[in-house]
Amino acid sequence: MALIKTSNPALNAQSFQTVGTAFGEEAMTLPGTVNKTGILLLCTMATAAWSWYSFVHAPTAETVFPLLIIGALGGFVMAMVTIFKKEWSPVTAPVYALLEGLVLGGLSALLELRFPGIAMQAVALTFGTLIVMLLAYSSGLIKATERFKLGVVAATGGIAIFYLITLLLGLFGVHMFASVYAAGPIGIGFSVFVVIIAALNLVLDFDFIENGVRAGAPKYMEWYGAFGLMVTLIWLYLEILRLLSKLRSRR
Repeated sequence: MALIKTSNPALNAQSFQTVGTAFGEEAMTLPGTVNKTGILLLCTMATAAWSWYSFVHAPTAETVFPLLIIGALGGFVMAMVTIFKKEWSPVTAPVYALLEGLVLGGLSALLELRFPGIAMQAVALTFGTLIVMLLAYSSGLIKATERFKLGVVAATGGIAIFYLITLLLGLFGVHMFASVYAAGPIGIGFSVFVVIIAALNLVLDFDFIENGVRAGAPKYMEWYGAFGLMVTLIWLYLEILRLLSKLRSRR
C-alpha cells in the first residue's frame, strides 16, 4: 500500500504502517469504522446536550467555563494518547468524544444565547457537508490525488501555524491580525476559506480509512479511524460556528 498523506494528525502516513493483523485476528472493515464513528458521534452529542442544558438552567459563563476547560484539556490529552497508543483507541476514542462534547455544548450554548438558532444551523451544515463530501468522494467527483493531498496538507498546516502565531501574540497583547477574527469582509473571507479546507480534509480522511481497510489493519483500527474522522468533524463544526457568528454579527 502506498503511504497516504493527510493533514489530520490522527490519520498521518504512519498510522497504518506500524500496525499489522495477527494470525486469526479480525481485520478492520469499512462498515465497522462507520459504526464506531456513529458511537463516537452519540458520545459527543450526549455530553454536548448535558453541557448545553447545564447552561440553560443556569445561563452564566461560570456555568460552562469549568466544562470548557475540562473538555478542552482532557480532550487534548486523550487525543495525544490515542495518536501514540492506537491499540488503546477502543477506550480513549470514546473518552475523547465525551470530553469534546463538553466543549461543543458549552460553546454552542454561549453563542446560542447571543445568536438564537446558530447551533442548529451549524449542526445541519456540518452534517450536510459530511454527506456531500462523502458522496463526492464515493462517486469519484473528488479524487484524493497526490497533488490534491499536498495542497490540502499545505493549506491546513498554514492555518494551524497562523492560529498558533496569533495565539502567542495575543498572550503578549499583540493583535495585529484582529481583522481576520472580526466580522468584516476579511474575517468572513478567511472563515470561508478555513471551512473549505476543513471540508476537504474529510476527503483525505475517507481515503486514508479506505486504504487502511484494504491493508487489512487490525480490528481496533476501526476505533482509531473513527477517532481521526471525529477530529476533522469537530474542527469543521467549530469553524462553521465561527463563520455563522461573524455573519450574524453583521445584521
